[in-house]
Amino acid sequence: MSIREIAGIPLPFPGAVVPAGWLKCNGQAFNKTTYPILAELYPSGYLPDLRGEFIRGWDDGRKIDLGRTLISAQGDAMQPITAKWTLDDQTADPGVNYPPAGALYIDRTALVNFDATSTRTNTGARAVFDSSRQTRTANETRPRNIAFNYIVRAA
Repeated sequence: MSIREIAGIPLPFPGAVVPAGWLKCNGQAFNKTTYPILAELYPSGYLPDLRGEFIRGWDDGRKIDLGRTLISAQGDAMQPITAKWTLDDQTADPGVNYPPAGALYIDRTALVNFDATSTRTNTGARAVFDSSRQTRTANETRPRNIAFNYIVRAA
């Protein structure tokens, strides 16, 4: 394989120090005259910043990820999590007839009053939605992964 064939391809690299002849994909500018092959592939003169990012295959007409262009960034997102719970103020213990499940639960430490038209004199319970009761959670949405440095052949 020639340098022309591999230049510009992000390569997962298991080291922190980039080997000679390679550049980190950290959003850095590069000299388009010194690296004309990279300039053809990255005409902006900047490498993509792949630190902490995942590479996703381009849609190319498949209609899975519409509207994307090559080398475009996409913010994080997750599919919606929904839940239902029927509230019944005609029972002495809210949530007994129609108990919440999944990501919903009754917070019995924070009782609330029923609406103004209720004939009940007791208090109701507050429903709480917590997706961590059903899914693994973190401060970001992400798939399982292993960290590598992405590098490109400088040419």
